[in-house]
Amino acid sequence: MKKFPSSLETSSEEFRSRKNRMLDLLTTLKIREKEVRQHYSEKALEKLRKRGKYPVREKIAKVLDPGTAFHEVGLFAAYDMYDDIPGGYPSAGTVIGVGTVSGRKAVIMANDPLVKSGAWVEMTCKKNLRAQELAMENRLPVIYMVDSAGVNLERQAEIFPDREHFGRIFRNNARMAAMGIPQISCVFGFCVAGGAYLPGMSSDLAMITEHSSMFLAGPFLVKAALGQEVDMETLGGATMHNHISGVADYQFDSEDEALQWIRDQMAAIGPAPETPFDRTSAEAPAYDPDELLGILPHSSSGTYDVREIIARMVDGSRLEEYKPHYGRTIVTAFARLGGFTVGIVANQGQAVKKEMPPDHLGRPQPPQIQMGNVIYSDSANKATHFIMLCNERRIPLIFLHDVTGFMVGKMAENGGIIQDGSQFVNAQANSVVPKLSVVIRNSFGAGNYAMCGKAYDPRLIFSWPTAKLAVMDGGIAADTVMLTKRNLSDEERAAFRQKLVEKYAEEASPIFTAARMIVDGIIDPRHTRDELINGLEMAAHNPDIPPYVTGVMRM
Repeated sequence: MKKFPSSLETSSEEFRSRKNRMLDLLTTLKIREKEVRQHYSEKALEKLRKRGKYPVREKIAKVLDPGTAFHEVGLFAAYDMYDDIPGGYPSAGTVIGVGTVSGRKAVIMANDPLVKSGAWVEMTCKKNLRAQELAMENRLPVIYMVDSAGVNLERQAEIFPDREHFGRIFRNNARMAAMGIPQISCVFGFCVAGGAYLPGMSSDLAMITEHSSMFLAGPFLVKAALGQEVDMETLGGATMHNHISGVADYQFDSEDEALQWIRDQMAAIGPAPETPFDRTSAEAPAYDPDELLGILPHSSSGTYDVREIIARMVDGSRLEEYKPHYGRTIVTAFARLGGFTVGIVANQGQAVKKEMPPDHLGRPQPPQIQMGNVIYSDSANKATHFIMLCNERRIPLIFLHDVTGFMVGKMAENGGIIQDGSQFVNAQANSVVPKLSVVIRNSFGAGNYAMCGKAYDPRLIFSWPTAKLAVMDGGIAADTVMLTKRNLSDEERAAFRQKLVEKYAEEASPIFTAARMIVDGIIDPRHTRDELINGLEMAAHNPDIPPYVTGVMRM
């Protein structure tokens, strides 16, 4: 593979302007991150520490190997979604992510007792199910740090009876046990009602004296239902469950002892299976990843070369483009990332020329100008073939989104864009190799589907602060809807259009989609490489890759 010959002018005024704009977006992002991470008051934190307990992210940090990263997923879950609840639901009341414990990667799920005593709402459930999904897809051990009052009873209808609700957690416990995935649970505080089944269905269970309590019904409910008077320790404390019921396996006197026990349990797990993917020694990019901040234009329709972005992520800034002269609104390339061989599918951020054949009289025809960020039939066909190659060769796929959709219009429809787009979606949807997605700028309509949006099971999916996810651009959507509003006055039409454009802007924003776990997080562009390498290392723990089959595809 050859080093990509960058033509980025990092000393230009345009580059500096683009970089300053990205830095402004990152400043806002960091303010929001701090708001979420430090949501509690000093008084609440002091009260927690007096009880011998650590705040949730500090607890996670203590169990990780020193100097290793915790790749948090869903930091912005539930952001601005529960304004009717005082204080909202920061991070949906739970922290999940992937970290290294005793030399092994593991998924960590930890309730935050400073968010409504760790009680669950709909987004809490969605987030914890996402953690279990990560564990099952990648065959990673799970560490549960339980400290929850159970379901938020005032919102039970949004979390109890449906397929992806609370009960799915325990179904997954059972499925993971059958898959041989270790599940290590420690109850650090409350563990109430149906929530008790999560640690109860784990491989190992520890409790902490005078801190932990597990029961299907607490003292108040027992009193109401049976008339029995019983305190929490007698009903379901650590001593009772270790000495009498036998529900728990270990008992400790402090959180520090329990955290060390978790590390010891992880150390006792056998070696990870041999990776099914090719990997060599990693190499840093030849170009400075800090330059990623100055590539994207201010406008969502401004132009840039996506290969400049790829070159600042991949090892040695080397890539080998597949069909570089054909279907050029999509870049397909082989590269190495963290030593792994990867296939990259990326939407091109600039218009390209398509050479046209002579007409029926043999006269030369001018080239066709194809808009960047749009998927044409030729680019769809190229991506389809490339995805099939990567599946044949067991090469993980990385998708970099900046797509406004598939080409429309008479010429596109006559050329069979529906058929070509369907093949693209079919090949991608049936991929058996791991897929990782990053939304760089736009991800609209069926373009989101073809480029492995959330509905297509990427192992991880992230947004840059510049990302927009929606069925289409807000201005185009508004103009389309306005064609049906013939009875409105000019003033009413203008007001209606503005309101719809603003609605789209809010709902397409990265913070809106991250709050609803449509993406796993919003990341600094400079951290993209690290997050993708983490995703590849996760995926390497699962050696099971079934045969690649697409079924019938319309040709």
